[in-house]
Amino acid sequence: METIATLIKKFAQSGRVNWIGVRPAKKQPLLSVETVNVTKNGLAGDHRNKPGKRTVTLIQAEHLPAIAALIGDSEPIDPSRLRRNIVVSGISLLGLKNQQFKIGNAVLMGSGLCAPCSRMETELGYGGYNAMRGHGGICAEVLEDGEIKIGDDIVALSE
Repeated sequence: METIATLIKKFAQSGRVNWIGVRPAKKQPLLSVETVNVTKNGLAGDHRNKPGKRTVTLIQAEHLPAIAALIGDSEPIDPSRLRRNIVVSGISLLGLKNQQFKIGNAVLMGSGLCAPCSRMETELGYGGYNAMRGHGGICAEVLEDGEIKIGDDIVALSE
């Protein structure tokens, strides 16, 4: 019988990078980019330049329609509105919490949930904060610098 610890390390498939965004200045809109260099200090072109457990933020593409539905919007949410750096599909971000994973040639560590901020109420309208709860993705720390491009695979690294 398998333990929860071994099940946590199993993923049916690798994921894929769908979108990348950087914010040149605090409280400014995110700019969509095709590729980004990532260091322990953060993403090139992003205002947040300090190492730590919240260096990179990721959100699940599969959650974007759910967020839209929860605010009564029939159109998919533009990821730049959600203040996350990378949108991924095909792999559970929640499953990458406390796990090492590789995107492109960068290695990251899922450090925790990325809770929504109060700006979601302004950005998404009434109820936007609650629509994001449980769908905010994860934060990650950069363990090895590298380059990330749209279309890159996301692979969980086993110990």
